[in-house]
Amino acid sequence: MGGGFLAVPAPVTVPAAPMTAAVGTRLPVITMNSTAGPVTRLATPTAPDRAAIAPFTAAALGARDGQRLAARVPTAALQRIFGAAPPAVAVFMLIDAAM
Repeated sequence: MGGGFLAVPAPVTVPAAPMTAAVGTRLPVITMNSTAGPVTRLATPTAPDRAAIAPFTAAALGARDGQRLAARVPTAALQRIFGAAPPAVAVFMLIDAAM
């Protein structure tokens, strides 16, 4: 887990941006990051495979659906979700490493 988990809480805390705006601006960034792999792969002589296309597709669909969901979900719920996500990922990674 990298520093990206701070990308939503930081704009909400420091400049006091609304949670929906912080989530809405983060989703396109995730999509652009996921696009870099397939685009780089296209520059190689071989065609992109499923492993390169799958993250891009998931990010694009997630960004679209997340933007719609962020407009409907209350700010407090978004804050709880983003607060719980990093510890949940950490626990999953610990369990996965132990197995």
